[in-house]
Amino acid sequence: MPVEKSFDPVDPELLSLLKKVKPLSDLTHKELTSVARILKKYEYSDGEIVIQEGETGSTAYIVADGVFQLDIMGQKARNFVPGDFFGEIALIDTHPRMGTVKSINKSILYCIDGPDIENKKVLKSETAMKIYRGFSRLITSYLRAGSNLYKEMDVVLIQEGGCAPGYNPVVAFISENLEKLGRKVYICAEGFRSLVSDKPQDYRRLVYSTKEYRRLEHLHGVIFSPPLRESRGADFRSERFPEFSQKEIQMIAAESVVRRNVNILIGIGGNGTFAGINSLGQYLPDNIRTFFIPVTIDSDIYGTDCIGEYTGVEIGSEKIRCYMADSRTHKRIYIIEVMGAHGGYHALHSCLGAGAHLAVLPSADYNIKSIADSLADRENAVIVVAEGYKSEQRKKDRFKGNAAEFFYKELIATGFESEHRVICEPFSRDVRGAKPNNLDLMLAQRMARKLTELITENGNREMPAVLSGREYSISFDDIRTDNSVKSDLASLANRLVPEFLIKE
Repeated sequence: MPVEKSFDPVDPELLSLLKKVKPLSDLTHKELTSVARILKKYEYSDGEIVIQEGETGSTAYIVADGVFQLDIMGQKARNFVPGDFFGEIALIDTHPRMGTVKSINKSILYCIDGPDIENKKVLKSETAMKIYRGFSRLITSYLRAGSNLYKEMDVVLIQEGGCAPGYNPVVAFISENLEKLGRKVYICAEGFRSLVSDKPQDYRRLVYSTKEYRRLEHLHGVIFSPPLRESRGADFRSERFPEFSQKEIQMIAAESVVRRNVNILIGIGGNGTFAGINSLGQYLPDNIRTFFIPVTIDSDIYGTDCIGEYTGVEIGSEKIRCYMADSRTHKRIYIIEVMGAHGGYHALHSCLGAGAHLAVLPSADYNIKSIADSLADRENAVIVVAEGYKSEQRKKDRFKGNAAEFFYKELIATGFESEHRVICEPFSRDVRGAKPNNLDLMLAQRMARKLTELITENGNREMPAVLSGREYSISFDDIRTDNSVKSDLASLANRLVPEFLIKE
């Protein structure tokens, strides 16, 4: 715990220190003395926390002695040394703290609390007004400079669609690589929606260099990107934006891109994101280059490994193994819906990895009667059904349930009965928020490196690709988003019915 220390509020060194704090610089000597009387002085030992990321507070801090370190998402961003002032936004707004500050040696802070400034019994209203005017000028300068920051955006990233492990890491690696080339990297806060809205608050500036972050950290939307390297989820994405398929909406976005002098536009996501960036490109002038990075659990981009697929299969297989253990123990039949709207990559490979009994894929036709006959003689089984299985048929039938329930309905229609309990489990979306594993992190780094090469070589309308260890690129004109699975692998994921009986 920090130790409170006594001090002399009229100490000339203290008053000189306060005079250097911008919001207090206009105060008279007498007013500075009155401010000094509401301060508290604390001594911190090595490693003690001053501010915890995510917490709210109403206190700002002035460093009197020693060094304090700012960490953002576990990564060092900068140090505060004597004369530095931090936490000032808390005096205006109770927004959660953006980082953690801790002492890295024996250090001294002066603390100024918002409620004390407003307490008329300890500080005159005129003095408090001058202080808040000073803070208002400071915050306004941040906002003004932040607005100017987005007038010209060199490289802009766009994340869109369903979440997948690896969105954040590839953003960090792209910002690292391109920043080393002297490029400035920005990202849309809400995917394609941000380009349509096109306000300064719709964008973020990604900064990888600690030195550059120190210079810009006070500005709106500046993000220290190294912590994103191993971060879950997608911090700058929009849920699917179906309106973006409209020509008029795409043209509005294109006008925003041109107006902000964007040089390079990079889409990050799955098949829907590719469709969006590809369509947007037709309304952009030739000098604005477009690229695409595939991030999708279901690997729905043909000709390359996709960031997120390795983590997805690892987590999916483990979930299925758990169902298999329960199935054996309690003599149950599980029919599990998993991710896989089109190709069924995730469903197939998760089934294979776990050793489940059958993968039911979107593009396949099955002899349901043969499957039903096989299940009738079993004490336990686990069947993995891709979420896209017979999706059009389900819509036509106005079927309200999930893919697993529809498959079970087909089994019942054959006269299937079992003395054992049959349980249909819906698709669990927690796999989307899984921590990216090492294979996906490596793939994200390789994609970012290849993208950097393409940009340096004046490429355009290309997607970095990695397949069988080889790095190359695929032209937008050659990208396919119907990445169906190989039939020989599909046959491996069938431990239930002889091959000649399973097909219609």
